[in-house]
Amino acid sequence: MKIVKFEVVHVRPRYSFLRLHTDDGIVGIGEACLEGKARVVQAALGEFEELLVGQDPRRIEHLWHLMYRSTFYPSGSILCSAISAIDQALWDILGKHLGVPVHVLLGGAVRDRVRVYQHVNAGDWEAFDRSSADAHIEELTAKARAAVAAGFTMIKTALPGPARPVESRGFVKLQVERFAALRDAVGDDVDIAIDFHGRVSPAVAKVLIAELAPLSPLFVEEPCLPENVPAMAEIARSTTVPIATGERLFTRWGFRELLESRAAAVLQPDLAHCGGISEARKIAAMGETYFAALAPHNPLGPVNLAASVHLALTVPGFLAQEQLHLGPGLVTTPFEVVDGHVAAPTGPGLGVELLPEPERAEEDFDGGWTLPVWHTADGAVAPW
Repeated sequence: MKIVKFEVVHVRPRYSFLRLHTDDGIVGIGEACLEGKARVVQAALGEFEELLVGQDPRRIEHLWHLMYRSTFYPSGSILCSAISAIDQALWDILGKHLGVPVHVLLGGAVRDRVRVYQHVNAGDWEAFDRSSADAHIEELTAKARAAVAAGFTMIKTALPGPARPVESRGFVKLQVERFAALRDAVGDDVDIAIDFHGRVSPAVAKVLIAELAPLSPLFVEEPCLPENVPAMAEIARSTTVPIATGERLFTRWGFRELLESRAAAVLQPDLAHCGGISEARKIAAMGETYFAALAPHNPLGPVNLAASVHLALTVPGFLAQEQLHLGPGLVTTPFEVVDGHVAAPTGPGLGVELLPEPERAEEDFDGGWTLPVWHTADGAVAPW
């Protein structure tokens, strides 16, 4: 079997997929995106296509190292996202070739189903202040109740608004009121995680987490930007609330310092960015030796969700799976949430296929979606 062609498909609002063709007709799929930079990832995929055409797609480990080492420089977000898409497609091809789901190839399932959670956010995050708080919280709690009614047993919300390096008591109180309203809306039996999204400094993160701790967040995600692992470790040591991070880290080498510093209790590699199924599997195994749970990041589409679910089925320390799109209108076999979980895929490979263009709910486009840009009150650029 040989690789013969790469094909990239961009689908609104911001999904991008790789279709990897082989000479015997098997086509593997992978999620080929980096938020706001899908066309750059597509260019990187073109570079790797030149390297991989003619190669046997079943040699997954060999091809991963061929891609990663052939760049000479350590791969960052763009190249690792391209490698991730290819790796997902290679596992899909191998599963289809052998007639088994990917989780069987990974050693078999250790659980019967995978817990997924729903995002709950409201309004204009950047404009969130005291004047808009009542309407914002009303919308937020309504969405939280709807998520629970839809069968989710866990939700996650993001910290709204840009912040200054050191914040006021009013800012802190407003964030706590927001989270407290969520807790009141869903009760103690529904888990609530909160994503700081790297939007605050380590100093502000410590203050916020101390105030939020009595409300029992399941975890606090990216309490500060991930570039400074010692700062993340200092935050982790300052609280009993579990700290989660990893969506902006790449490969096992990117997670090594995080684990050695005891900076996170929950690892969140994104299988569309970290190096694919192959690399996320190794990151999960590394985390297991440090008693760190796995909660893969995925604000993308259903192909990355499928890849993540297959991995989650095989990881003893799995906690929960992020999702934004369960697949209706995009893939042949959408996921369904029952009692907060999705079932193990049973089809060969990833178990999902892209719907043909005429059947897709969203039209194709050129991949030109861009990330929001936030500013503080004085006009400086702030982390989104």
